[in-house]
Amino acid sequence: MSMFVRTNVTRCGAIFRYVALANRRTLTQRYSVFENSRTVTPTWVGRSFSVANPSLSVEDVEHVRGPATKKKFQAETQKLLDIVAKSLYSEKEVFIRELISNASDAIERLRFERTTAESTSDDSPMEIHVKTDEKKHLLVIQDTGVGMSREEMELNLGTIARSGSREFLSSLDKQNQGASNTDIIGQFGVGFYATFMVADKVEVYSRLHPQDGQETVGHRWSSTGHDGEFELHEAENVSPGTKIIMHLKDSALEFAREEVVEGILKKYSNFVGAPIYLNGRRVNAIEPIWLKDPSQVTEEEHNSFYQYLSGNTYDSPRYTLMYKTDAPINLRVLLYVPNWKPSIFDVARESDNGVALYSRKVLIMNRTATLLPKWLRFFKGVVDSEDVPLNLSRELLQDSALINRIKRLLTARVLRFFSQQSSREPEKFGRFLKDFGLYLKEGLITEPEQEVREQIAKLLRWETSALPPEQTTSLEEYAGRMVAGERTIYFLSAPSRQLAEASPYLEAIRKKSPQIEVLFLYEPYDELVLMQLGQYDKKSLRSIETTIAEDAADTDSVGPERPNCLTQDEASRLVSWAKNVLGLKVKNVKVTQRLTSHPCFVSVREAGAMRHFLRTTLADRPAEERFHVMEPILELNPEHDLVRYLSQLLSNPSDEDLAKALLGHLFDCAIAQAGLLDDVRGLAGRMNDLVTKLIHKSTVSPSP
Repeated sequence: MSMFVRTNVTRCGAIFRYVALANRRTLTQRYSVFENSRTVTPTWVGRSFSVANPSLSVEDVEHVRGPATKKKFQAETQKLLDIVAKSLYSEKEVFIRELISNASDAIERLRFERTTAESTSDDSPMEIHVKTDEKKHLLVIQDTGVGMSREEMELNLGTIARSGSREFLSSLDKQNQGASNTDIIGQFGVGFYATFMVADKVEVYSRLHPQDGQETVGHRWSSTGHDGEFELHEAENVSPGTKIIMHLKDSALEFAREEVVEGILKKYSNFVGAPIYLNGRRVNAIEPIWLKDPSQVTEEEHNSFYQYLSGNTYDSPRYTLMYKTDAPINLRVLLYVPNWKPSIFDVARESDNGVALYSRKVLIMNRTATLLPKWLRFFKGVVDSEDVPLNLSRELLQDSALINRIKRLLTARVLRFFSQQSSREPEKFGRFLKDFGLYLKEGLITEPEQEVREQIAKLLRWETSALPPEQTTSLEEYAGRMVAGERTIYFLSAPSRQLAEASPYLEAIRKKSPQIEVLFLYEPYDELVLMQLGQYDKKSLRSIETTIAEDAADTDSVGPERPNCLTQDEASRLVSWAKNVLGLKVKNVKVTQRLTSHPCFVSVREAGAMRHFLRTTLADRPAEERFHVMEPILELNPEHDLVRYLSQLLSNPSDEDLAKALLGHLFDCAIAQAGLLDDVRGLAGRMNDLVTKLIHKSTVSPSP
């Protein structure tokens, strides 16, 4: 897998305060004119890389001078620090993400000030440096951003100025005294204060950049976080920007290890605009291509970025959906459909999708299940929204309504994209359906809104009785072929086209309506899909089996007497005898005029639902109980040779056993053709018994 390792960046971003005092969205809109001036020229190398940058030293060169000024924390701030310091929050690593995000904000503000200033002599690099020291138990994060004055350090680091932190404390006050703080600590971003989860002492050195040719004075802020106080010193040898030194607790010494910190930086901050160096090595060398104009991203860039996201260097995207919008929500979206064909185990796997949520290139949630519905979990990609607030625990976002709205927008956009692809490249889309159609059908079953279900249904394809084999149709195309006044779309579930066309149900409905078109459903779950859909474009969806079962026009009458057909008396005798023999297996037995070539069939109300019920709830129940629930009606064709032969057997009492065996065989075949026979082992034995009886009869008393 290849990755971007060196990036020349010239960009003017939005103005942000160091501790994110101002509303991010408002500022972004105000200064968005500068966002498009970013240009990137990547060069490619292998996975391993090391980019040294000697321009900034993170060594301990600063020292304080003069007496310290001690200050008391604001009461609310101290309350927050006590909670954070004692927190057992599981993802303590997020403090690094908070500090890197703050450092990036400071650099963005400096970039803006340099762009808007009439003149400036300060051309120092804009970058972030991280240093680990296992021996001294230190973690240092330093940026060359805008920096802070003494007053700003006191304001930003000594008081709660963020509404999110105030909301946190307000939420805490509403909890019971015995309630766990851990449950709510992740719901609000506490920014800089997150350092006290891992450090028993924090030092902050900061200095503004030279202004109007005048040098500025640096200061040091320090606190243990638990004594209610912080100190402010004037300091020398402070570089412009901000440097945070964390003296790690014994329980957090892993954050002094380079490999641990590198993993966290790559996990959360890989796409931060400013270069990040860890002990002198560049670690965020992958370009956030989702921020570029879609027309400017090459196929090679898409392939490489997809491989980075998926971890599969042998795959490439089958489809790429990339777009950006500022209304109604600010979104930068890049989604990929994999080229690989998922196995049934992949489909059944209850995993989150591969879409990550970012806010201004800072990771909020990785592989989240909240941005897209579960049935779209095969997507890989990135969604970046400046409207999403940054929180300490990104898995617990403050504004769930906002996330749900993003989810609805993304789902609608994905469905529109697939609809466009089905029209532009139908053959390619057909291959996509063969590989990923089961996901869409899952969505049709699980989506609660009928409008969304119909949008999904519009994408699906099936064979139909009106088209040649292997040629499929959509519900929209089917509806376009319906005769005026027709309000029903018919379907038939069968394992194959051959069995569908040979079905007694298709024969029965065609005898009544020769021009009727029927969708052929070859997968058992397709029937559940259309049953769940219920209707499409105000047209009902019905199985022809259900239609036949509810056809009240059919009667027990054999009609006018005609050759090669049972008489009414013969039919009545046969029906009465068959009811007695089959007993509780059937609800009723009758003769039918709806068949031509088949001897019989069973009609069951809601046969599709019954098939599913048999495979699940009734799978282990006795046969008698299953038949009692099914209530099948056996319909006999009075013109078929087997039915007439069965009637003849009733005339001779010695043939009653053979007659029962033949009736059982006809019933077995009818149940099997309806897809209601789960265990075929008994069927084979009964068939052998019938053949044996027929052989015996032909030997003892051959037919004339």
